[in-house]
Amino acid sequence: MNFMEKLLDGAIVEWQPLELVAKIKHGKDWKRLNEGDVPVYGSGGIMGYVDTSSYCEPTVLIPRKGSITNIFYVDTPFWNVDTIYYTEINTAKIVPKYLYHFIKTIDLMALDTGSGRPSLTQAILNKILVPIPCPENLKKSLEIQAEIVRILDAFTALTAELTAELSTRKKQYNYYRDQLLSFKDGEVECKTLAGIAEYSKTRINFERLDETNYVGVDNLLQNRAGKTESNYVPISGNLTEYRKGDILIGNIRPYLKKIWQAERVGGTNGDVLVIHPIDDTVNVRYLYHILADEKFFEYNMQHAKGAKMPRGSKDKIMEYRFQVPKNPDEQARIVAILDKFDALTSSITEGLPREIELRQKQYEYYRDLLLSFPQSSIQSH
Repeated sequence: MNFMEKLLDGAIVEWQPLELVAKIKHGKDWKRLNEGDVPVYGSGGIMGYVDTSSYCEPTVLIPRKGSITNIFYVDTPFWNVDTIYYTEINTAKIVPKYLYHFIKTIDLMALDTGSGRPSLTQAILNKILVPIPCPENLKKSLEIQAEIVRILDAFTALTAELTAELSTRKKQYNYYRDQLLSFKDGEVECKTLAGIAEYSKTRINFERLDETNYVGVDNLLQNRAGKTESNYVPISGNLTEYRKGDILIGNIRPYLKKIWQAERVGGTNGDVLVIHPIDDTVNVRYLYHILADEKFFEYNMQHAKGAKMPRGSKDKIMEYRFQVPKNPDEQARIVAILDKFDALTSSITEGLPREIELRQKQYEYYRDLLLSFPQSSIQSH
């Protein structure tokens, strides 16, 4: 007997339409409201704060338009705009947090009715079937639901703790980065990127590329998190070659901070810049940290062109100025410290981001397990 069978203890599970356990309500405009401490929710999350609430009871917010997979659980007063629904939940039949965890299992994109911008209608949402354990005994039903919520909340709490720790570590990293990259006169030389590096001039044939060494802007990760394997590999032609130690920077929308230092030979396209170091007196990893710094991305955005899809200026990037310690040992010391922080705060294979990813997958696994009731226990309403 598995955990769910023990928890149900022979009770049936009845799948009821959402409209029987909760009423879906529209949001309203908030622009004429006064400022306050009540959060205003849209499909993207909190938009601001006002002095009036639209609802005060625990609820599940479900987007109507836009980011329709963003589901929120709110148990304090709030205001919601017209891009997101709130739910008046019948707490005599269902635990609000149980409904939240269940809605998170649904592929809402499959319910999209929008021709352009993703949309969800009340009619479609009302037909979603929700599993209600032991419906003939509401006290027992709520106890079962509460136990499922307790287990799943334990996983989300751990993820939240790790996320908060990551935020703290990133602030520490930024502080130490600023300290380590600030120098006194005489200790350093002022360089331009063009003085120590150049754009890759070599080409590589498509036959030498696969999903592991082809890098496009889509498989470079935001916020300096490196890269993943590519879902696309060119099937013809010659591409820009990168070599071990080269620094690849996503040149579309520089504010996404996509940067990676190559560990092998590979190829890329015109949307990714390949910075090839040519000065042996500058530690290539030190150069990576210079270009991964917030100051460089701010500089790059200042000179980017294009409104909807800005691109960095290749000429201006080469004019970027920065300081380099004259002593190579000092460069190596700075690199060693920043590499440790980088692994802790940015790496997808180690450190806190990896731990958060694993805990999220663990939550999703147990959520799906706990909310996938035995077919023999299901009755359609």
